[in-house]
Amino acid sequence: MKIKKILNNNVVVSKNKLNQEVVVMGRGLAFQKKPGDTIEAEKVEKTFVLENNTISSQLYKLLQDIPAQYLNISAKILEYAKSQLPYSLDEYLYIALTDHISFAISRHKQGIDLKNPLLWEIRKYYKQEFKVALKALQIIEEDTGVALGEDEAASIALHLVNSQISGENMASAVQITEMVNTILNIVKYHFKMDMDEDSVNYERFLTHLRYFAIRYIRKEKMEETMDPFFMEQIQKKYPEAYACTEKIAIYLEHEFSWKLTNDEKVYLTIHIYRVTNRNKTTK
Repeated sequence: MKIKKILNNNVVVSKNKLNQEVVVMGRGLAFQKKPGDTIEAEKVEKTFVLENNTISSQLYKLLQDIPAQYLNISAKILEYAKSQLPYSLDEYLYIALTDHISFAISRHKQGIDLKNPLLWEIRKYYKQEFKVALKALQIIEEDTGVALGEDEAASIALHLVNSQISGENMASAVQITEMVNTILNIVKYHFKMDMDEDSVNYERFLTHLRYFAIRYIRKEKMEETMDPFFMEQIQKKYPEAYACTEKIAIYLEHEFSWKLTNDEKVYLTIHIYRVTNRNKTTK
């Protein structure tokens, strides 16, 4: 491979055998080199293939300002995340995570450790992502000697959650978390009960709420296909669950101008009935 562009002494841009643009890392890889020179294979430590040209150019700019070591750490974290999470991760995470880690370590060294106001919710609602994020803290400490706290794990977990809504920004992930949290509280106070957070039914309900909220962020509307008679039967069969759904509908319309369709109300009612009824039965 030949050097196409030099980002710093340790990072260059090149092209592989498939003519794909790649970011190549290695200690002293570009020392006393210039574009057009051959890359010394024995110095190559890591190669990144990025298919999205916009992300590639953003990554080049980022690596001109921060140590390439943080990209390597991000790659390790994302490699682990891919083995643990049931969904694919967006390429933009290489940029978002690298930038976040750089800034977090810089702040920590200055004695500035920010509190994440959503730590409790993230740890509770995104257990898989939070578990990966705790592993990320371990990787960061092993590679840099810097021990970051759980508040940073919550922020890293949010980056992973945000990957499910590719093309959106971090504010969307925060909004989804807050929406899910409020809906769960409405259910909790309506039924005057604490749900079993370790139960399968709770996990199913939580998953439904996440995708329910993601549809709002993406402005995906559910088609009205529900037979009015079936809607009436649901109201009669699950009156308490439906009453709870109506409270949620009022909250969503008031806070987000989101008017639920009858289809959405039916699915929400059934999920609420399942999680609250089986919780009562268990107890």
